[in-house]
Amino acid sequence: MKFQYKFQNLLGTVYKKGDLLFTPDGNSVISTVGNRISIFDLKNNKSTTLPVESRYNYNALDLSPNGCTLVAINEEGEAHMISLISQTIVHKYRFKRKVQAVRFSPDGKHFAVCKENNVFVFKAPGPFSGEYNAFVMERVFHGAYDETTCLDWSSDSRILAVGSKDMATKLYPLDKWANFRIYSLGNHTDGIVGCFFEESGYDITTISRNGQTCIWECTVDPKDMVPLVVAPPKKRKKNSSESEEDGIDISKSLERTEEEITKALSEIDVEDADTKTHEVNKLFYKRLARHYLADEVRKENRDAVLTSAAYHKKSRILVTGYSTGAFFIHELPDLNLIHSLSISDQKISSIALNQTGDWIALGCSGLGQLLVWEWQSETYVMKQQGHANNMSCVSYSTDGQSIATGGEDGKVKLWNLVSGFCFVTFSEHTNAVSAIAFSGSKKFVVSASLDSTVRAYDIIRYRNFRTFTSTRPVQFSCVAVDSSGEFVAAGGQDIFEIYLWSMKTGRLLEILAGHEGPVSGISFSPTLTSTAMVSVSWDKTLKVWDAIEKGSAHETIHLTADGVCCAFKPDGLEVAVGTLDGQITVFHLKTAVQVSSIEGRNDLGSGRSEADLVTAKKSLQAKSFTSLCYSADGECLLAGGQSKNVCIYNVKESLLLKKFEITQNRSLDAVDDFINRRKLTDFDNIALIEEREDREGGNVSIKLPGVRKGDLSGRSVRPEVRVFSLRFSPTGQSWAAATTEGMLVYSLNGSGGVFDPWELQLGITPMAVREAVEDRDFANALIMSMKLNEVDLIQEVIESTPPKDIELVVSSLEEKHVQRLLLVIATYLESSRHLEYYLHWAQQILTVHGPKINAQKCIPTLLALEKSLVRKNEQISKICNYNKYTLQYVSTLGDIFSKKEKEESTKMEVESDQDDELSEEVFNY
Repeated sequence: MKFQYKFQNLLGTVYKKGDLLFTPDGNSVISTVGNRISIFDLKNNKSTTLPVESRYNYNALDLSPNGCTLVAINEEGEAHMISLISQTIVHKYRFKRKVQAVRFSPDGKHFAVCKENNVFVFKAPGPFSGEYNAFVMERVFHGAYDETTCLDWSSDSRILAVGSKDMATKLYPLDKWANFRIYSLGNHTDGIVGCFFEESGYDITTISRNGQTCIWECTVDPKDMVPLVVAPPKKRKKNSSESEEDGIDISKSLERTEEEITKALSEIDVEDADTKTHEVNKLFYKRLARHYLADEVRKENRDAVLTSAAYHKKSRILVTGYSTGAFFIHELPDLNLIHSLSISDQKISSIALNQTGDWIALGCSGLGQLLVWEWQSETYVMKQQGHANNMSCVSYSTDGQSIATGGEDGKVKLWNLVSGFCFVTFSEHTNAVSAIAFSGSKKFVVSASLDSTVRAYDIIRYRNFRTFTSTRPVQFSCVAVDSSGEFVAAGGQDIFEIYLWSMKTGRLLEILAGHEGPVSGISFSPTLTSTAMVSVSWDKTLKVWDAIEKGSAHETIHLTADGVCCAFKPDGLEVAVGTLDGQITVFHLKTAVQVSSIEGRNDLGSGRSEADLVTAKKSLQAKSFTSLCYSADGECLLAGGQSKNVCIYNVKESLLLKKFEITQNRSLDAVDDFINRRKLTDFDNIALIEEREDREGGNVSIKLPGVRKGDLSGRSVRPEVRVFSLRFSPTGQSWAAATTEGMLVYSLNGSGGVFDPWELQLGITPMAVREAVEDRDFANALIMSMKLNEVDLIQEVIESTPPKDIELVVSSLEEKHVQRLLLVIATYLESSRHLEYYLHWAQQILTVHGPKINAQKCIPTLLALEKSLVRKNEQISKICNYNKYTLQYVSTLGDIFSKKEKEESTKMEVESDQDDELSEEVFNY
């Protein structure tokens, strides 16, 4: 089995904090998801996460006008220039401080960055600027007296407007102009949130945090700007006391204040014919109006604050978002209210408008919401929200097309793995969801919660159709469904019993007692012939039950430490148990003999928290695996727990095959194994010092002792990186991990660059394969290409085989080649346009070799084939239905028109007959 799994997608988290962007075509939204970036394609209803990872969370983004280059800056000031074509980081740059905003100029030649009270202007690489170095600084401006918060470029890319917390907006010229220098706009009583130029001129609108909006009119049009041609300074005699620095060319100074520029211009000659012949029009601003936008919001909440704003220059639409979760749409310059809506109870962190101004993207960092609202039709284009707290459990459907997740917010969500979107949310639970499981028939999903209920949800009708309860309140910690889907079992956390219900009737059938500690894991045998069930508990025992046939009779296997989790092998003969001492033990179910033992504590990694008082070596002794899952073929074991590492072990050899690091995000806690020496002082770790806000009782950065799952005291602590649940896809092509970051999906797709041959022999080369195809020896060519295991070569051989020879080629294959060929066909069915051709291949393989296929070993391959066929069926059925209804509409329209034509022709005939009769009567008269 191959283990070249690559990161494929991030689900369960759509937005955390930072900027939102629309692509130039307006069909996709770019969102910051922690230290990753996701792109949501609204036209094709699909989401993808870039294979780019930062060391800290991203907070500032901007996209070049051509849509090819993305500048992303994280919380620590590290800037990444990302190519959206190759989806790789092209260059890195360190600002060493937090950056508030970044913006490309409309002509694509420059981009500006706000850091502290400074503004840096860089040349943008590409054909527009002729510069191919990534970060070439051109100008630096120091005019602000406090932190800069926002910026905007004029439409001609000549002037840069920068708003800051000092309640003023500064205007900086990129080039030197005779009638314009640095200009400052005041009249605000709070920090600036947004400043926006008009499209055709230099008129500007500024918005502050308290909702004040000022509209400014400029006295100069862009065509009236006069370039400044500066001559060398006049030579004058130097006194002996004067230094050598008086001869500096002031025109070459980039970092100058307004007073220095005014003084310099008084000493130089302006050699411009136009300026000498007529008077230069000086640039001034006049305030036309001041509006108070927050008054309407503060009628309901006095503490409401304007948190974000966006402006569409063509349609002159202004969108403002507030801390109450409401947003307003106004039309400039009169600021007429067009539309208002409240979408959440949390503040709106970011707003973006698409190219046409019809779609508004809204991000709420508190709940992790991302909405795209079409304000003219008042409908949602996209509405996605992840789990408010951590995602605690995950489960694949039997065909591998969808996945179910449960969170500590009490919600159960179903996700489509193809599109990456959540398509249904169940919120019937009133407490955290602790476990979740799909039925074998894929008709329902079962979830267990700490609210003393186990609920079953119908996936077809999207409703909660069963609620299982116990005789007394129990906090359920685990749940399982048998292979037939008729029985549901759940284990208690505070009451050490296992409850068994009937799915058809919903009645409690049996209460299985015997454990002396919390039941931490439960699992049914995956085979239809066995009704065995295993449970593991903190009482250091593994119990084997046959509750369906024998009731409470069970067999006990003693463990070396407290049992944490358990997993059945796909053939139902073995069971793996993870214990609190970091070991994984595998037992044979019928003989109760230990088959294998894996010491995995050292593979987890220490992951020392910043506030830990113990060393990394000592903290490693408390680590253990909390989730286990067998691979689809049963040869390997996937394990994860209280660290950032996910391990794949070979069960038979007790050997670590590969280790995956799920994140490099230092914004989370316990990522590094050692504390940075810069944070260690003579008085111990600086992270142990309590830091509060100015007001007493503000946010505290130290968590309460013993708190692991969310600090309810309202403290701003960093969450620790954890792997809560792991599941392998039934197709064997991917696996999913529920982590602190969200649900990470790793897949084999796209790993074709790795040379991984199978039973390779001397003389099997791509040239030999192509020679066999030319000689029309298609069977030999196909076998050689599969042994080379090159994706493009296998596809070339398959598509070179004539349809009439497919049956002969398939019948000449051996049994060991059939399964691999079937997996290749299933893969190509998803992406290839030659649908009928590959269906013919699949039909011939199943017809000729169907009786010989080992169903147990070939289940992942058959499930992959079923998944591809179901997906193609859904895609084609949509097209067929669209064509069907379109043809019906056209035919109905044709019938209506033909009926009208007949009516008109008969009417004309009647009128002509009446005219003839009338003419005869007149003639006779």
